[in-house]
Order: sequence, then structure tokens, then C-alpha cells
Amino acid sequence: MTLTALSFTLLFVIGTMLVSIWQKLGLEKDIMVGTIRAAVQLLAVGYVLQFIFHAEHVVYILIVIFIMIGVASWNAAKRGRGLKGLVWRIAVSIAASELLMMGLMLGLHIIKPTPQYIIPISGMTIGSAMVVSGLFINHVKHEIARSAGVIETLLSLGATPRQAMQDVRTRAVKFSMIPTIDGMKTVGLVQLPGMMTGMIIAGANPVIAVRYQILIVFSFTSSAAITSILLSMLIYRLFFTTDQRLKPLKDGK
Repeated sequence: MTLTALSFTLLFVIGTMLVSIWQKLGLEKDIMVGTIRAAVQLLAVGYVLQFIFHAEHVVYILIVIFIMIGVASWNAAKRGRGLKGLVWRIAVSIAASELLMMGLMLGLHIIKPTPQYIIPISGMTIGSAMVVSGLFINHVKHEIARSAGVIETLLSLGATPRQAMQDVRTRAVKFSMIPTIDGMKTVGLVQLPGMMTGMIIAGANPVIAVRYQILIVFSFTSSAAITSILLSMLIYRLFFTTDQRLKPLKDGK
């Protein structure tokens, strides 16, 4: 794609901003900021990856993955403002998921141990885990606010915080997995995923592209489940005091 053709894509953004102004939605500033940030970030990443792909040094790969996990954890933790220690718990969950997925892929020789494979697949896996983490935290807070009376009753009857939170954790894990599971059910029928589409546009054999997409779909699902389950095990105590009483949620959220 030429730079001229790429510049024409701004017409989509300008059209959206004009609609926002016409309907007085007030979204034009956010759209403009998001557009500039996306363009700058993607261009910068493109040059960084070009350097890393040529260097092929394991240290650079690890640095990129650690940055991805850190940014993903910080972003997901925004859903749980006020919960101390939430960022590192999310980071541990995402890192464990990434380590397991990439360990299996490399150990079983599913992918080649090169930056061209490790970094993009890690990025997609960590991104999926980030979304799941945010959904889980958001929903677990909603469930606690809705079921506070039930949780306190269980605690008063001698239940441990883990036991009192079991139903809340289960519902939150199921909720966080809904987009991933729905995506699995409709992939190829409703949507042609980005990786597969990109490979086909680049000239790859569609069958080969589909094989890689199946790899991504399966790793996404496993990563999402592992991240959500681990997170449910690590954060439930954040909602209780040291003497095992339920903390009041700030602003009722």
C-alpha cells in the first residue's frame, strides 16, 4: 500500500467526525486523539519490529513481551481503581498464560523460534488476555455490589471469603469468556479474522492462512480461560478486610 493510498483512509475518520458534529455527540475530540495516537504508535512499533526482526536477539524479544504485559496489565487494572495490588495480579495472570501458550507452541515446534512468529502471536494472545481481564474485573465488581447481602450472610454463617465468593467468581469468569466463545462459534461465518485476512491480502495460500488462524483462535481461547481463572483466584481477597469482612465498593461500583 502506498502512502497516498494510506492517506485516503483518513476520509473514514473525517466522515465519522463530521457525523459526530452533525449529531452533536461530542466524540470528535476523542476520535481525533485516538487517530493520532494509533498512527504514531503503529508507525513507531513498525520501525521497532523491523529492527528486532533483523537483530533476532532473545533479549529484545523478552523486552517487547514484558512491555506488552505491563501495558496490558495497567490498562485492564483501570477497571478496578482503588484495589491495591491489582496490577501485579493481572500481570501474573497474563504472564502465566503467555508462558504456557508460547512454551507449548515452541516446545511442540508449532511455530518457529523467531521474532516474526513469537512477537505477533504473543501480542495477540496478551491483547486477548487483557480484554478478558478487564471484563472479569468489571463484572466481579458488579456481582459483588449486587450480591453483597448474600456474601455477608455466608460470612456470618462461617464461610471463608473464598467460599462466599465462589458463585460471584464463577459468574464473572463465564461473563469474561462470552466474547471469546461467541467469536469461536462464528469465526469464518460472520467474520474473517484479521490475521487470516492479512495473510490472504499479502498473497498467502488461503488454506495456510486458515491453519494459522486456527492456531490463534485456539490459543486465544485457552489464554482467555487461564487468565480469567487465575485472576479469579488472585484478586478475590482484595474485596475483603484483614478480619474477613466485605469491603464497601467505592461509589457503589
